[in-house]
Amino acid sequence: MNRGWQRVGTYGSRALRWTLTSLFLLLSLAVAAYAFTYMYRYHGPQDVMSAKFVLSGLDVPAHFMGAGLALLLAPLQLGDAIRRRVPRLHRLSGGLYTAGVLIGGLGGLSLSTHATGGAASGIAFALLAVLWMSVTAIGIRHAIVGDLALHRRWMLRSIALTASAITLRLTLGIGQGVMHLPFVPVYIFAAWSCWTVNLALCELWLRWPSIRAKWLSPRPLSRAGFGHG
Repeated sequence: MNRGWQRVGTYGSRALRWTLTSLFLLLSLAVAAYAFTYMYRYHGPQDVMSAKFVLSGLDVPAHFMGAGLALLLAPLQLGDAIRRRVPRLHRLSGGLYTAGVLIGGLGGLSLSTHATGGAASGIAFALLAVLWMSVTAIGIRHAIVGDLALHRRWMLRSIALTASAITLRLTLGIGQGVMHLPFVPVYIFAAWSCWTVNLALCELWLRWPSIRAKWLSPRPLSRAGFGHG
């Protein structure tokens, strides 16, 4: 009976992992395509965000192209098979991913000063940009010194921050399209939640094996009350 439940749990974990990986891949491709084509779309005169972006100069293409490249390559970096079988491809795509983070992060940091919602959202985007570049740099440093275990953990955090582009658009879509809430409050909420939620879920994922082991480990019986009869 225990073996049967263990098999069910194993198959369930694999199915969940496959589903989440496929969903992440599709959303990454969709948002990356949006980023790459954003500059070539028609933006009407009533589009306030586009007007602010025009005033930002090269920050917009730098952020959208850099972040789009990082998001496009993020699923490739997660692939265990590619890392084991084609390590050169993993290193090449990792270098391009890091370049995308650097370019997109610097562009995003500059854009944060023009963010819709003012300082309330601008500070959130500035913190995201700094954390995004810093976490990625730490991950690359661990790879250089040969600590691959820490490298993978920090790069998972980096990818979680990269995926904030997905969470941001999902939050805006739900807040405006489903709940019909005003744009600015939803945008400010999305600016903070898109990366804090992702980072929290990533930390839970990284720490889950130790948390699960701690919960399942047998606990010794307390000796309180014994030997005093």
